[in-house]
Amino acid sequence: MSTLLERPEFGIEPVPPEHRTLSALDIGVLWGDLGIGLLVLVTGALLVPGLGFWPAFAAIVVGSIIGVALLAAGASAGAQHGVPTMVLFRPILGIRGSWVPTVFNVAQLVGWTAVELWAISSAANFVSRRELGFESRGLWLGLAAIICTGLALWGPVGVTKQWLERFGVWVIGGISLAVTILVLTSGDLGTVLSKPGDGIFPSFGGALDLVIAMPVSWLPLVADYTRFGNKPRGAFFGTFWGYLLANVWLYSLGALLVLTADAAPSPEGIALGILTVGGGSIAGVLFLVGLLVGETDEAFANIYSGAVSIQNLWPRLSQKALIVGIAAIGTALAAILTMELYESFLFLIGSLFVPLFGVFLAEHFLIRRGRVATEELYKRSGDYWFEGGFRLRAFVPWIAGFVVYHVISPSPVDWWMDLFSVFGDPLSQDYGWLSASIPSFVIAFVVSLAMGRDISSRRLPREVNP
Repeated sequence: MSTLLERPEFGIEPVPPEHRTLSALDIGVLWGDLGIGLLVLVTGALLVPGLGFWPAFAAIVVGSIIGVALLAAGASAGAQHGVPTMVLFRPILGIRGSWVPTVFNVAQLVGWTAVELWAISSAANFVSRRELGFESRGLWLGLAAIICTGLALWGPVGVTKQWLERFGVWVIGGISLAVTILVLTSGDLGTVLSKPGDGIFPSFGGALDLVIAMPVSWLPLVADYTRFGNKPRGAFFGTFWGYLLANVWLYSLGALLVLTADAAPSPEGIALGILTVGGGSIAGVLFLVGLLVGETDEAFANIYSGAVSIQNLWPRLSQKALIVGIAAIGTALAAILTMELYESFLFLIGSLFVPLFGVFLAEHFLIRRGRVATEELYKRSGDYWFEGGFRLRAFVPWIAGFVVYHVISPSPVDWWMDLFSVFGDPLSQDYGWLSASIPSFVIAFVVSLAMGRDISSRRLPREVNP
């Protein structure tokens, strides 16, 4: 553990060029591994009951391409400027204005930490109860928390180069391939794939939103890792292909486990499905244990980025202490999480960050043409201070996109749906093919372009590299 604690602590200042060592392959390995996990299987399993396999697969492919393209764009910006994602919002929202998405991001990262630890501990406890006659979810939760905290203290470069490339990605990739082969060779696959859905949940549009929500959930932290990349182009393509292939693969595998092994869309249900296709043997147990080990990387990323995001609010706080604190809070929340809360959580994440990145892509890439005066990112009363640290007009398209999302498909919480009932019945009830994510993004993007003429008409700042 001492070597973990001795690593350089990179806060929110630009990463020095000599530490930007991740190649396109390194970044592809990182995001490919982050795209493989138990929760991706669980979310893929949610799609099948309502749609059947082939419509679900179409939603998986289309939604993955949309979500991962956004993710890759954010990745390239991080590699270009060498700063975390929340700092990239300072030129758009203002230095203090960037605190608003930061607060939401910290909340979602603590939530995701809880979700990952809940999934790991629930599935591990299921296996130990079924195969060993031993049950202690608290033990598995504590063990998972310790491992994930250690990885977060190690940091992105060490985890990618020393853990994932030498060991982790080979294990998780090999196990996922073995489970896929077992699923594809079990039973009458043609009959299973042709079985129609029940048409209840989700609709095609809702399925798109669920698929898009997974890569979008990584958008607010993607630059936290690609700021260590040596080239923006490599960061874009490494992120795109690494995460796209993993997301399509694991979502589809989750759907297939429901159809071929009667797996339920929950961590325990997926665990039972894997044990079923593995014949309930030691092989099935090893497959599942490997997937659980792979899930620790997702939790590490949420814990690490939660600490980095808090430093956008309070730069002087110790990153290591923040890592330990976020892991502790996430562990406590994991003890009370349910599957229903997880579904609502996914929809709420999409509604917040899909339109926010519509604003980011319009302003950063089209209006500002990717230029950032790096030294001004940290100056009070500098170019990005605007009015009292806020650029309020940039919040207008974000709010507009958020409202559009919930008019189409409000998050499935009773009081929230009652609030949006002033707009009438959700549009998704009458138009099942309609995704809330795409219109939300388009509205935020277009309104940002329309309101951004005040920037494009002025001389843009010159890029200043650290």
